[in-house]
Amino acid sequence: MGFPVSYEYSGAGTPYLYWYRHYPGSRPEDLLTIVSGSESRGRLKAEVYKDLNRVDLKISSVAVSDSVLYYCALRPTVTGNPDTLYIHWFYV
Repeated sequence: MGFPVSYEYSGAGTPYLYWYRHYPGSRPEDLLTIVSGSESRGRLKAEVYKDLNRVDLKISSVAVSDSVLYYCALRPTVTGNPDTLYIHWFYV
C-alpha cells in the first residue's frame, strides 16, 4: 500500500469522515466515506484508528496523476464550511 494521507480528528465518538480529491480546474471528487474499520474503492483504502482519533487514506500503485489536493471533511461538503475541512497535499 502507498504512502498514507492522514487526518486527526477530535471529539467523542467517531464522526463520518469524507475523503475528496481536487484536480486543478475541476470540481472536488468524492472518494470515500468512512465511519469505522476500513473502506476500499479501487486503489484507495481508508482506515479509521479510533484509539488515535485518526483516519488514513492510502493509495496503492501511486502514479503521478495522484499528485493533487486531498480533503478530509467531517461533513459531506467541500465548500461553504471551511471549519470542517482538513487539507493535505500529496506529492509523488
